[in-house]
Amino acid sequence: MTAPRSHAWQNTLRHAWTQRGALAWGLWPVSLVYALLVHMRRALYQLGWLNYEAAAVPLVVVGNLVAGGVGKTPVVIALVEHWQAQGLAVGVISRGYGRRSQGCLEVTAQADARDVGDEPSLIQRRTNAPVFVAEHRIDAARALLAAHPRTRLIVSDDGLQHLALQRDLEIGVFDDRGVGNGWLLPAGPLREPWPRPLDLVLHTGQHPRFDGFHAQRALGAYAYRADGSRVALAALAQPPGRSNAKPLLALAAIAQPEVFFAMLGAEGVWPSRTVSLPDHYAFDTVSVNEYKVYTLICTEKDAVKLWPIRPDALAVPLTCTLPTAFLLALDARTAAWRQEAQATA
Repeated sequence: MTAPRSHAWQNTLRHAWTQRGALAWGLWPVSLVYALLVHMRRALYQLGWLNYEAAAVPLVVVGNLVAGGVGKTPVVIALVEHWQAQGLAVGVISRGYGRRSQGCLEVTAQADARDVGDEPSLIQRRTNAPVFVAEHRIDAARALLAAHPRTRLIVSDDGLQHLALQRDLEIGVFDDRGVGNGWLLPAGPLREPWPRPLDLVLHTGQHPRFDGFHAQRALGAYAYRADGSRVALAALAQPPGRSNAKPLLALAAIAQPEVFFAMLGAEGVWPSRTVSLPDHYAFDTVSVNEYKVYTLICTEKDAVKLWPIRPDALAVPLTCTLPTAFLLALDARTAAWRQEAQATA
């Protein structure tokens, strides 16, 4: 299995976005056009020429300002679990990026991740919260509330730039890249100018580049298969250069596969081979025969699409621990919502 050429181009751009080199400067004039479009679109909403649409309950947007993944989905899962522990009925909406279907769909445990999106599928599996996907997030929100009327809070997985959706709280997530070279697409990674107001800023990397709260990410202590059977991660650990009775192959179709591979290595797990694929890759071209000699290990996000082909693949959970100070700030901002929810329960 070989990655599409677009994957190599994405890697080239991602490297260019770390500095203001020749490629970034070459794309800079195009980024000025993009900047103009961003400002014009925001102005149309501020002037009332384009309308905001609101859900019937408070809505929190968890998103990123830079292109590519920043570890946002584990943050959404941690937030949902935090509010569920407080007795709040929470739902999640998403565009379902990369799905092969169209329209508004509910994400269920039986749904094919290729139809509803890998991230929504993972969120539903981990939290058991109602999750809906739609091209227009307001459609997902309304369908969710119609199907689950006891829902008192909705989390939008991504959507900071989806201005049509009225939001009550914005949480911006960043990783070690920060804002890269500080330029807008395509000369840099920014989807919109930075700095911009956010209610809360959360860093998921090891080296935050600016003020905000710092979440801790770690691999779980075990990996599990489609049937739920588990293998301790420690049992897969081995010194570099040695191989298991059946060699280990690590697959990653996430924004930064090297981060997953590095986290495995930090736990002493050294695959005989690693394969990096484009983010949200569908795994349709995975050959069962080609990899039958390997034990496959991957992220949970990849596993929801890989398991129909290789149910024996090992998925490693990624846990996100939100700092106490962040949760206190979050609870202070959502206290009125929680009180209202309790009063109407």
